[in-house]
Amino acid sequence: MGRGRQKAKQTKVARQLKYYSPSTDLSALERELGNGSSDQPWEAPPAEDEDDDWPEASGR
Repeated sequence: MGRGRQKAKQTKVARQLKYYSPSTDLSALERELGNGSSDQPWEAPPAEDEDDDWPEASGR
């Protein structure tokens, strides 16, 4: 495919993405994100010491 045809196709796709606005199901989005009142609160994973995984720097 030539550069002109390729650019035209990219422009067409970009225009479709820019102007296409599907209806958003907000209730499904709320369910997916978990509306903040879950039974189990979120807990951060335990912190790991990343320095232990790397060898010491050698006199650079």
